[in-house]
Amino acid sequence: MSLLASRFLGLTLGQPLFSDLGFSVEPGDRLGLVAANGRGKSSLLACLAGEMEPTGGEITRARGLTCALVAQDVPAALLPLPLRAAVAARVPDEDWRADIALDDLAVPEALRDQPLAALSGGWQRTAMLARAAVTEPDLYLLDEPTNHLDLARIGHLQRWLAALPRQTGVILTSHDRAFLDAATTRTLFLRAGQSRDFALTYTPARAALDEADAADARRHANDLARADQLRRQAAKLKNIGINSGSDLLTVKTRQLTERAGRIEAAAQPAHRDRSAGTIRLESAGSHAKALVSLDDARIAAPDGRVLFGSGRLWIEPGDRVVLLGPNGAGKTQMVRAVRLACLEQAGATAGATAGAIRAAPSVVPGYSDQMLAELPDRATPFALVSALTQADAVARSQLAGAGIAPDWQGRAIAALSGGQKARLALLLLRLKRPNFYLLDEPTNHLDIEGQEALEAELCAQGAACLLVSHDRAFVRAVATRFWQIDGTRLVEVEGPEAFFRSQTGEG
Repeated sequence: MSLLASRFLGLTLGQPLFSDLGFSVEPGDRLGLVAANGRGKSSLLACLAGEMEPTGGEITRARGLTCALVAQDVPAALLPLPLRAAVAARVPDEDWRADIALDDLAVPEALRDQPLAALSGGWQRTAMLARAAVTEPDLYLLDEPTNHLDLARIGHLQRWLAALPRQTGVILTSHDRAFLDAATTRTLFLRAGQSRDFALTYTPARAALDEADAADARRHANDLARADQLRRQAAKLKNIGINSGSDLLTVKTRQLTERAGRIEAAAQPAHRDRSAGTIRLESAGSHAKALVSLDDARIAAPDGRVLFGSGRLWIEPGDRVVLLGPNGAGKTQMVRAVRLACLEQAGATAGATAGAIRAAPSVVPGYSDQMLAELPDRATPFALVSALTQADAVARSQLAGAGIAPDWQGRAIAALSGGQKARLALLLLRLKRPNFYLLDEPTNHLDIEGQEALEAELCAQGAACLLVSHDRAFVRAVATRFWQIDGTRLVEVEGPEAFFRSQTGEG
């Protein structure tokens, strides 16, 4: 018997998010829910959990079904609580169950009595997962469970999901394509209409979806061509009928016209997603042989502690170098040190306690911070973009193209969604026309459409960049060189796969 099933389910919140949605979840299913930002994934999970009423249709749940929804945000009331207490609050008088859940999720003992507010986003996400696990639900509803997790934690999450009781179901949303491939067995592509469900992991399901959409497009074109042919036949018969005065031809003309109309009315156009906003990059170019060179630079933590030395390395035009290393190894500190060297075009830089990082005089850096710190909360998108374009109409057009509608362009940036902020940051980056990109977790908050667009732009532009990312699919698609932090040394390696395996425990 199904754990949960929906029939003709629909939801409209200002605009239709999905309609006529029908699917079921069987015991043991691992269903990946995929859609662009703002297309209703979180709302659908809330409907399935009984926390939101759909606009239409029905949801049938197995008798006695227990669902656990793990939302993206930590409830404000829980933030002051110690992690252990926040989990134990779900099972009063059974604190031992909280410790078992925390053990299963490999939460260090040293973190368990710290307030949630003092912990990183990744540990907060893990705490919310533990709060769900202690209730031993029949069905987990997980909204972006990999947000803020490093590769090691993503690997542990994959193993935790695989070890759940055999009959437990999971529905999860994610923009992490590699995680979807590793953690799911089915994929539901959520659309305003014509949602599609495949009994496949993400990558083969995406191929099947593209094939189905292409078949729909061909069928629609054939239907319209057939209707047009019938109308042309009807027009010829009409002329013959008028000239001959034949009532039979007049009837035949009407029948052909009516048949063409029925075909046109029944023809279903192929699905076309509304774009969440284009992502484009531009490069100013450089004739320098080496944009950046490192000569035994020592990268240090904010407290001055040396993390690693670089040896002698360099980045040439067209190189897309990814930094590999566990959390805390110093990846972000290195990106910041290289950025400062580019800005100063000098030798030793802040964050390098010895040696040098040098940038060619022609380098124009473009920097994207993983926390989007370059976007002041109180500023408006229009103010930031118009300062670079020097033309109001151009600024509004650029913002609309990036997925920020006119009614949002004058609002404070703090009110934007994570996806809107990410696209705004990339738009500002493009308008500065850099020839060297410094990207620290650039796919954070980007949906799969945005990730693929950024990948395509970086490759098409032949952009030079130094980037940090936990997104394995993004790294595989974009990077041409790989620098790995190996203890206290930075070394060049042939590829990322050995590092990925060491962090996730796969293969």
